[in-house]
Amino acid sequence: MRVFLGVTGASGALYAGRALRALTAAGCDVGLCVSDAGAHVISHEILEAGPRPPDDPGLVVATFVERFAAGPGSVTVLGLNDLTAPFASGSSLAPAALIAPCSGATMAAIAHGTGRNLIHRCADVMLKERRRLVLMPRETPLSLIHLENMAAVTRAGAIVLPAMPGFYNLPRTMDDLVDFMVAKALDLMGVPHELMARWGEPSPRPAA
Repeated sequence: MRVFLGVTGASGALYAGRALRALTAAGCDVGLCVSDAGAHVISHEILEAGPRPPDDPGLVVATFVERFAAGPGSVTVLGLNDLTAPFASGSSLAPAALIAPCSGATMAAIAHGTGRNLIHRCADVMLKERRRLVLMPRETPLSLIHLENMAAVTRAGAIVLPAMPGFYNLPRTMDDLVDFMVAKALDLMGVPHELMARWGEPSPRPAA
C-alpha cells in the first residue's frame, strides 16, 4: 500500500514519527513530505536542537527517517515543491494520505483550495478523487476560523482527527498516548496495526 505522510509546522512532531514507524512496519511504501516549519518542529521537539530553525532541514528529515522508519515498508522523501511527484496526480492511485501534525495554515489552504506546495496538492488530490484524507490538527484553543476550516474540509470529504488521546486504555507512557492517535489514523486509512487495545478486547502488546 502506497500512502502519503505530510508533516507541517504544528507542535506534535512525535505523532508523525510514530506514524512513520507504524506505516513502514505495516509494509506501506510511504511518500514523506516535510515542510520547512515541520522540519523546524522536528528539530526542536525530537532532535532537541533548540528553538531556532535548523541550518540543514534536509539533514533533519534524514535523521527523522533514520530514527523512525522500520521494515518492511519503504520511505521516499519528497521535496515540498516537487509537483512532479506521483502524489501530485490522481493517476498515482494512492488510496490514503495523512497530514500529522496539520497546522492551522495547512488546514486553511486545504479548505480554500489555495495550496502552493506538494502537501497541499496531495490533499487536494485526495479530495477530488474521493480518497481517504486524514488531517491531525494539534492546536488549542480553537478559533472560529479553525473550526470553520475544519468544517469545510469535512464537508469536502476529509476526516479531521484532532490530537486528543483517550485514557480508557490506561496509558503508561507518552508513547502510549501518541500511539492512541496514530492507531486511530491508521484505522481510518485502512492500515493494520497493533498499537492499542480495542474496547472489550485484550491488548495486542505483551504486558510490561
